[in-house]
Amino acid sequence: MTAVPERVPLNDVRDLIALGQPLPFRVLDAQARLLLGKGQPVVSENQLAMLLERGAWVEREQVVAVRRLREAAGASIAGKVPSARKLTLFDRWEKQVWEFDALQRRIGKFHDLRVELEAEADEVIALVDRDPDVALFNAVRRDDRRFALYALTHSLHVAALGILTGRMLGWDAARVQTLTRAALTMNVSTIELQATLAEQDTPPSTRQRELIRSHPQRSAQMLRDSGIADAEWLATVEDHHEQSDGGGYPRGVKEASDLARVLRAADIYMANISPRAQRPALAPQVAVRQLFQQEQGSPIATAMLRAIGIFPPGDVVQLRSGEIAVVTRRAAKGPAPLAASVSNARGVPVLETLKRNTAEPEYAIVGPATPSQLMALPRLLPERFYGLIPGWSADAEIPGADPATPSG
Repeated sequence: MTAVPERVPLNDVRDLIALGQPLPFRVLDAQARLLLGKGQPVVSENQLAMLLERGAWVEREQVVAVRRLREAAGASIAGKVPSARKLTLFDRWEKQVWEFDALQRRIGKFHDLRVELEAEADEVIALVDRDPDVALFNAVRRDDRRFALYALTHSLHVAALGILTGRMLGWDAARVQTLTRAALTMNVSTIELQATLAEQDTPPSTRQRELIRSHPQRSAQMLRDSGIADAEWLATVEDHHEQSDGGGYPRGVKEASDLARVLRAADIYMANISPRAQRPALAPQVAVRQLFQQEQGSPIATAMLRAIGIFPPGDVVQLRSGEIAVVTRRAAKGPAPLAASVSNARGVPVLETLKRNTAEPEYAIVGPATPSQLMALPRLLPERFYGLIPGWSADAEIPGADPATPSG
């Protein structure tokens, strides 16, 4: 029988946490679900507050080990203060998860959240605009199974894909804003249910299915209760599971708007490439093929395929050279993206990362990496492939390593 780890409240180890620096232990929520993996940073005081709100704790065994190491090194590190650095783009994405967590908890309980929700959507659009490939990398390459945060990260990833798809369709800024607002709020009535379903190793119960089918209308009502009166925003939330053949829910209507159809397609694609406790993630190539078939090659499906590509950023692939590589940039033209090798020609993981242009015959993609190849790889941090991309110049500094510099 596996021993149950002794819990130490996160608040009791605040002295071991420095904002912006890698955590020396993993952090779990009250249900023992992963919130932050070892090596991930806490990037803001707001994030720390939301971790405490979720009953965050760490394993005593890890705390004891960290304290022993620090005591042993005490003489050499005494008096040293970490230098300041600004938030990187990757920090900003993580920060957005926790800002959204704090905001979504208030929806349906406070009467006027319109300005805050609209500002949240604008921040997500700005993050996508800062580097669309990083936005896709975050959505595709998820090494930590943070099921407790599934609903939050899923909505952010759906919003990112929706933004890129809407622009491929030639939509104006106002329409993309509406889509983003709907993507972020489509599931506000099922935040905890989605976390439960993600880690559940059995099919949904009858009650869970009822909640799933009613969530579009319940989410829209929560938005109305929080001061949202935008009819297009509300209709997009209400109709994001409707289908053109009338087989969707909750109303079974055939006349869903293009906004709702894009949201539905992005929702399905992102759900399919996300791992669950009861199934692995679908390969992006399989997910996009299924989407194309379901949409019968519609302009929406075509635009989404153009937005993400067959091999999107974050996908792990095999090259003709024998190397395993991570896709980093979509191609400016054509289907051959840029990638970065993470193994040698024999498939053995390496520390050195080399850029590969898959348009070159030697480095052409021959297919996705196999499950065994993926298992052999270390955790693939985005900084390894993109460098430390700065966030906004107005960002406050956080304690950390040296100031971030562009990757060039």
